[in-house]
Amino acid sequence: MSVEAEQTSLTEPYSRSSRAWLTSLAVAGLACATVATAAQGSGQFHWWAVFILIPAALIAAGGGPLLARGGGRAFAGYLLACVGAIVFAVGALLMFGVMGRGWPLLIVLPCLAVAGTYGWRAAHPLVRGLHRAVALLALTGALLGLTLQLIRVDLIHLRTGWWGAFLMLAGAIVLGNAGELTRHRMPYRLQAITLLVGPSVVAFLLGLRFLRGW
Repeated sequence: MSVEAEQTSLTEPYSRSSRAWLTSLAVAGLACATVATAAQGSGQFHWWAVFILIPAALIAAGGGPLLARGGGRAFAGYLLACVGAIVFAVGALLMFGVMGRGWPLLIVLPCLAVAGTYGWRAAHPLVRGLHRAVALLALTGALLGLTLQLIRVDLIHLRTGWWGAFLMLAGAIVLGNAGELTRHRMPYRLQAITLLVGPSVVAFLLGLRFLRGW
């Protein structure tokens, strides 16, 4: 019975890894097939983009099993999946021949990749606060890219200086994280807060200037 239990425990990790690989490869293949079929249906099929699309899908699929394992390898898997997804988006835009209209997506996706790490919690409060600020700033960058995309496809029309609102939002995020650090007693707290408050105030005032057209 002990031998059978030991064999079962040894084969379980391999079976989980195999399932993760098969699932990742299936998703990658489905994504490639969907993009290629849609491009052919639109009449804008650029076949040579397949040489970007397929390797990118395989790179992204390689991150799936690492994410499934968890632990220290999960970050490497997340990074691999994000890089593959970004390159896949480049291939999809080239396949449809819409790079000129869809380039803001290449701002949105990397920013979302950074913002997706928001759930990570470092032990040190200063590192945790700085990481939270970076993740929220990345989310602001994703919103900026989305706004640019809507402008490129003529869904919205904004007056000059609209980007000042995003500068003000970025300044408010950094200032809010500086205020959050006041709750923690740690060395160099005052210096860290000062370094955060200065740029946040400058960014907020610059954003206000652009927004109001001063």
